[in-house]
Amino acid sequence: MVKFSGRTLFEATAKFYQSAPTLTACPNHRLPEVAFSGRSNVGKSSLINALTRSEGKKKLALVAKTPGRTQMLNFFQVGRSVMLVDLPGYGFAKAPKDVVETWTRLNEDFL
Repeated sequence: MVKFSGRTLFEATAKFYQSAPTLTACPNHRLPEVAFSGRSNVGKSSLINALTRSEGKKKLALVAKTPGRTQMLNFFQVGRSVMLVDLPGYGFAKAPKDVVETWTRLNEDFL
């Protein structure tokens, strides 16, 4: 089991690791995962950006004004200690109903 303190958890440089449109496409790693789930356009990606620092880029996670831009599970590795997972939002996404249902199933299955 990896032990870490909240103070030092996000001091390491974070990097984009992988996007996964399905559970079978999720990366195979041994790090603990912290998933960010919530309604569309609530600020999940903004929170990831606020908690992390990345090399060479100002912002790690894409932030959009239009709900429904995060459409896959997005994995971000923070140092060698933890994997952050940005999940698609639910509720306000401007997408066809069947697409939103696919995202909802993906979230539920992942969690």
